[in-house]
Amino acid sequence: MRRLTAGQARRLALAAQGFDRPRPDRPVTMRDVQRQIERLAQFQIDTINVVARAHQFPLFSRLGPYDVELLTRASSTAPRRLFEYWGHAASLVDVTLQPALRFRMARAADEAWGGMRRVQAEDPELVSWVLGQVVERGPVTARQIEHDEHRERSHWGWNWSRTKAALEWLFWSGQVTAASRNQSFERRYDLPERVLPRAVVDAPTPSDEQAHVVLVRRAARALGVGSEKCLADYFRLGRAETRAAITQLTESGELEEVAVEGWPVRTWLWTGDGQSRIPRRIQARALISPFDSLVFERSRALALFNLDYRIEIYVPQARRRHGYYVYPFLLGEEFAARVDLKADRARGVLQVKAAWYEPGTSHEAGHVARELWQELEQLAGWLGLARIETEPRGDLPLWPGRKP
Repeated sequence: MRRLTAGQARRLALAAQGFDRPRPDRPVTMRDVQRQIERLAQFQIDTINVVARAHQFPLFSRLGPYDVELLTRASSTAPRRLFEYWGHAASLVDVTLQPALRFRMARAADEAWGGMRRVQAEDPELVSWVLGQVVERGPVTARQIEHDEHRERSHWGWNWSRTKAALEWLFWSGQVTAASRNQSFERRYDLPERVLPRAVVDAPTPSDEQAHVVLVRRAARALGVGSEKCLADYFRLGRAETRAAITQLTESGELEEVAVEGWPVRTWLWTGDGQSRIPRRIQARALISPFDSLVFERSRALALFNLDYRIEIYVPQARRRHGYYVYPFLLGEEFAARVDLKADRARGVLQVKAAWYEPGTSHEAGHVARELWQELEQLAGWLGLARIETEPRGDLPLWPGRKP
């Protein structure tokens, strides 16, 4: 069995995620966006917009400042390159993977969230009526068709109307899809045949076994190196079905089992497409969103990068270690810092609520601070913010708002 050092595995993982190449020194094009779609397969969506939308940030991390309209076009207009569905979570997914995700649509009655299943079981007439409204009026938001009704307000999170729950059932089961999002970030639902490319709609549905091979293949390509847990987690697949897909891909020569220094689990290297060349060095500099596919699986981030990372948005403020919405900072092949950021759009300010020096990094703190500041300047410019303000929290001095 081939053995990889921790450094080799890190560089393989970063190369697979697109950090082995310098950012374009020209305006980013749709061709650049398409390459990232083919590489990463999905961009996770999140409703929180503290700095930038979660699905918009991975392209900035890899390509630098780009026109967000490119991503909007790719996901909302023909020829549609991305479609919205449940990948790792709610995600913009490579549209060519829609047939491979139909197995999930077919399992909606068992796997969809409880509120969706409940409205489908208790009120099928409402579900049928809602589908009819989409057929007649789509693209349409839930607010445009929902009845006046008493809505449960006791839950802190998703206080959906029954109409919204019916729409989400139809979305999960594949009977409707998202045509786009409006300015309030609400889904605009329509029929798949009116949204997706004809070649995708007409593509045959693979067997569940074939679908898992397709998805594990894309996960392996995006990760470069990973355990069974990593490969299953990328699209939130079942472990037994993932294990069977790994066996097939190993037999076909697309995966190779390897031993990774410091990672005491069975691990596989992506060897398809001749992608197993180990870069000699990685010269990345990027802020990484909490929902970036590089850090989807937290135990992998710890094993490969010594990054002990948790999202603390649901942690009471007094118990947070690093901040509310924290971005790890990748420098070279290491995570060298993490920063708690907020975009104050009304004032035109990028706020650095805290900056922390990452323990164990080989980079000197002053060098990290200078590189981080330059990245924050690029981020502020991309967001259209005029200046950066810092607060004296953390152990990496960036305050009082000047370059270190």
